Amino acid sequence: MLGSVLLVSLCGLTVATFNSKLDLHWQMWKKTHGKNYQSQVEELGRRELWEENLELITLHNLEASMDLHTYDLSMNHLGDMSAPEMQSLATFRVPSDLKREPSAFVSTAGAPLPDTMDWRERNCVTRVKQQGSCGSCWAFSAAGALEGQLAKRTGRLVDLSPQNLVDCSSKYGNSGCNGGWMHQAFQYVIDNNGVDSDASYPYIGEQQQCHYDPTYRAANCSHYGFISQGNEEELKQKLATIGPVSVAIDAMRPKFTFYRSGVYNDPSCSQKVNHAVLAVGYGTLNGQDYWLVKNSWGEKFGDQGYIRMSRNNRDQCGIADYACYPVM
Repeated sequence: MLGSVLLVSLCGLTVATFNSKLDLHWQMWKKTHGKNYQSQVEELGRRELWEENLELITLHNLEASMDLHTYDLSMNHLGDMSAPEMQSLATFRVPSDLKREPSAFVSTAGAPLPDTMDWRERNCVTRVKQQGSCGSCWAFSAAGALEGQLAKRTGRLVDLSPQNLVDCSSKYGNSGCNGGWMHQAFQYVIDNNGVDSDASYPYIGEQQQCHYDPTYRAANCSHYGFISQGNEEELKQKLATIGPVSVAIDAMRPKFTFYRSGVYNDPSCSQKVNHAVLAVGYGTLNGQDYWLVKNSWGEKFGDQGYIRMSRNNRDQCGIADYACYPVM
């Protein structure tokens, strides 16, 4: 690293090299994000990860300033996490027995869709949530899609309970904090004749015994549908006409974690999806088509909890491969 360095022995076995010019920034970052570590050894390990990620961010932004990227990055609350820890947040796995109903997609030829769509502007998207260390992204995605349908149908924007889905839908193939599928969450709501509000069934970030109470039922679901695999035009149509859509993406690219603004276009992004999110709109920014995506990593991720992902770019990150939506 440039500048003076501090050599620190970790348990007498390895040596970590730190940039002493970053000492104050490390302390500021810890204070900003409420970081406290159980031991000096843990803190040294976290500092090493933080500096590695900071270097990644700095080099990327330098390249972005030379118009080599369509987006930039920033350090956030995830800056001290290891790859396995990040993987624990992205636990969407494609069911081996996934069966899709025949698509009801109708070509938009002759029936133009709006050039831009943002369901936040129509009061159909609730506040950004924080899933924490629980791999419940699928539950937040499913709850968000149901919230959009409820708001569109009734005019009431209500936070629904991901915890209800985490605790109560295991027999449908979901695994609580170890992953799940949005369509199986929708099927649970259908069979259960409802899902509770978040206010009555708050999120705790771990699976517990189901205690759904129909007294606090806030929404239900009549059926759900899938979008034809990889069909971005159909995803656009459903977003424009139905509402927010649950989607799965590859979120395990290092630069995804630190996205800040612009249109995320990462050629290394695969179609091996691992994280569930909510598509709430689409548009074009500086000539780049994008999907507007709500994440569940808190408001300090991305652009106040959102990311614009490349659209009409060969289904980048697999965003149109496993998209599904509920209907009330």
